[in-house]
Amino acid sequence: MGKFARSWALMKASARILRQDKELMLFPLFAGIASLLVIATFAWPVIAMIGTHHADFEGQRRHVSPLFMLVSFAFYFVQYSVVIFFNVALASAAMIRLDGGNPTLGDGLRAARGKLPNIIGYALVAATVGMILRALQERLGFVGRIVAGVLGFGWTVATFLVVPVLAAQDIGPVDAVKRSTSLLKQTWGENLIGNAGIGVAGGVLTLCLLFASGLLFFGAFATHSVALMVAVGVAAVIALVALTLFQSAMHGVYSAALYRFATEGDPGQGFDRALLESAFRPKK
Repeated sequence: MGKFARSWALMKASARILRQDKELMLFPLFAGIASLLVIATFAWPVIAMIGTHHADFEGQRRHVSPLFMLVSFAFYFVQYSVVIFFNVALASAAMIRLDGGNPTLGDGLRAARGKLPNIIGYALVAATVGMILRALQERLGFVGRIVAGVLGFGWTVATFLVVPVLAAQDIGPVDAVKRSTSLLKQTWGENLIGNAGIGVAGGVLTLCLLFASGLLFFGAFATHSVALMVAVGVAAVIALVALTLFQSAMHGVYSAALYRFATEGDPGQGFDRALLESAFRPKK
């Protein structure tokens, strides 16, 4: 309950920032649209390769063509580049608000464009890590999934503050990962398992939305009205998308506040310092 209470308080603090700057929610919206365009762009060549590619098995090993791996890596790279660009834009705008300013959509986009080489470099690193973890899962089976899970968790921890680091500092991708890891260790220590971020409260809200949508859909189904069922389904999808965008924007604001607290000892306007101190288990 203590963890949920902190999570709820952090979510409310992030939501207050979003109420002041509603345009911050446009960054995850643009990221989502751009991601769909990337998926659509890569869909046709992938489908074509699947149609012509013959994966044979020798023993338990699957042979995948180098071209397929190259296209997969390109997809990872472009997708990461798009998402990280808009996340950096969001973090940049959030930092302006935390500093007491009044950010605009253009402020965030201009800041992200100024960091484009670093963003592309980090996307390249992230795509490489993603491909390695995927290869471990496919080649080593159950053991590979365990190893990839452990390594993936470590990578997630190490890169927890990479986006705000890229937004605030002009450093390369490797140095950004090192800086993120260093800030977390210096500020909260290594007990990151006690993280009580906004994800807990966000997950509860998502479950509540899905449960309510299910009840409404079954109620509409009982009426045998196709129009009502369609209306409920459309409303549920819109609500879920809106909640997802809201959570993504809140996470961007939250990570910016964490970075500001880790570097300056002050999370900025709208966040309680004691709340940020309890977001992770204290450093021992």
